[in-house]
Amino acid sequence: MTVTETGGAELTKGRLTTLYETMCKAAALDTRLLNGIKRGEFATVIWPSRGQEAIPAALGLALRRDDRLVTTYRGLHDHVAKGVPLTEIIGEVLGTSVGASRGKGGTMHISDPAHGVMMTTGIVGSGVPVAVGLALAAQKDGSDRVTVVTFGDGATNTGSFHEGVNLAATWNLPVVFLCQNNLYAEMTPVEETMAIPHVADRAKGVGMAGVTVDGNDPVATYLAVKEAVDRARAGGGPTLVEAVTFRFEGHYAGDTAKYIPRDQLAEMRERDPMVTFPRALLEAGFTQDELDAVKAAAEAAVEDAVKAVVSAPAPDIAEIQLDVYADGLVVTHD
Repeated sequence: MTVTETGGAELTKGRLTTLYETMCKAAALDTRLLNGIKRGEFATVIWPSRGQEAIPAALGLALRRDDRLVTTYRGLHDHVAKGVPLTEIIGEVLGTSVGASRGKGGTMHISDPAHGVMMTTGIVGSGVPVAVGLALAAQKDGSDRVTVVTFGDGATNTGSFHEGVNLAATWNLPVVFLCQNNLYAEMTPVEETMAIPHVADRAKGVGMAGVTVDGNDPVATYLAVKEAVDRARAGGGPTLVEAVTFRFEGHYAGDTAKYIPRDQLAEMRERDPMVTFPRALLEAGFTQDELDAVKAAAEAAVEDAVKAVVSAPAPDIAEIQLDVYADGLVVTHD
């Protein structure tokens, strides 16, 4: 990873700092929640994303606030990148009243439309058709808003994925399909679930642009996602971006991941973006003090958010009756 050669003039020091800040915050959030669960500090469940931080950091830098995002249960790092406040993320994970959905959604169902996060889904592949619908709405409205949907490699084997990408390509919709290919669909390695070498090759079958990128390199991933977002915003249609990365933890908190070969895990740890990117930034002229300050600030922000959440009250019992129906909804038939 060479920041100066791959980033070009577009990635200023400020934007590179933003990439690293987002990565540090996502890593700190994942680690803090896992440690809290292991220590019995709180009871909840998360699906770890440690190792995948470069992808959402790149995504967050490429999107506008009003752009839409649909993510998955392994998407806490995506929420961080899209700007959802840490207290709202952690509050939802721990089921308190300060959560993004006031404690009613949990880890699998965080939404924050104010920051463009329209849905988090717990059903593999189900976010794709929702994102296609959001992109269709933008097209119908004449908006230049772009929708991005993130998912794992396993989701590309579902019918909803294939139907969604076909429809998006056919209708030339402003949507980016971002596969965070961490090489495992739950506990199954990717080579046992598909016969093609790259998820991005699936784009050829529907006549859509497809690209594979090193998902451990935030700069390369940013450039690929930015190109796809710009294409969608300009009316050039959808893109399937495959960002190849790795998941250092098990499928869920508590999963010992014995199915991951030790030599593979050791090899991939050498490519941990939280190790390689700071090294590249140092080579690009950043100081160790600058990087240490960014990391410390991220960890402090997460810790402050945890403290605020654990001291927050549980949702009031009346909350269960709210947000069930839309107020003042009028249905018309043309």
